[in-house]
Amino acid sequence: MQRSAPRLSRILACAAVPVMLVAAGCSSGSDSAGKGSGSSGQASSSASATPKATQSTKAVERAKYAKLPDVCKAVSARTTAALVPKAKAKNGTAASSSDVTSRGGCSWNGLEDKGVKGSQYRWLDVSFYRYESDATLGSGQERAAENYAKELAKFQATPGAKKLRTTATAGVGDQADTVSYDLRKTDEDFKYASVVARTGNVLVLVSFNGAGYAGAETPGDKGIAEGAVKAAKEAVAAVATANK
Repeated sequence: MQRSAPRLSRILACAAVPVMLVAAGCSSGSDSAGKGSGSSGQASSSASATPKATQSTKAVERAKYAKLPDVCKAVSARTTAALVPKAKAKNGTAASSSDVTSRGGCSWNGLEDKGVKGSQYRWLDVSFYRYESDATLGSGQERAAENYAKELAKFQATPGAKKLRTTATAGVGDQADTVSYDLRKTDEDFKYASVVARTGNVLVLVSFNGAGYAGAETPGDKGIAEGAVKAAKEAVAAVATANK
């Protein structure tokens, strides 16, 4: 697409602001046990009454992972540099979190100036959500699976998205889907790919997008999707490594 070169301040103002999707019920919970006592039976002429107590306990599967990795280190520096050339903060910008054991996020964005060929903008965001097992809510794995569906639906309902498609993505955790779409904003055409992945009781959300400025070509669907999946694979692997 051919356009006059925008000023750098305008371009950087167009950068997507990373917003962590706040998943409900991420905070840790503990199993609870309820006790009830049974009634005594009547004694016969040849046997005394023997009280019998009954106990009811709802057991849930233990959460697979107890902690999260450092999100800004969950994707290798080599990968972030390849996906986001000229990142403003090469080590990433951490999202604020009130409970780093349950949720965290990190993002990278940058504009690569290619002179007369225009500029390429890229943005990568990685978020983690960990769910603890709870007697009333279910196991951490069950809770993560429930919220997996909710987070996937959010990406699929992106306002203004065009050519939206969802692809089951193998080899990324226990389950994963990639949502790809086009989005027009600030008079530019952006390509998006968002991966929702689950590994045990942890959700991994990865969003990667890009656009061409000042006459540069819009990035291809395949490259953006492959970049998002690559980052998701590394992030999922980082969860297992952090819990060894």
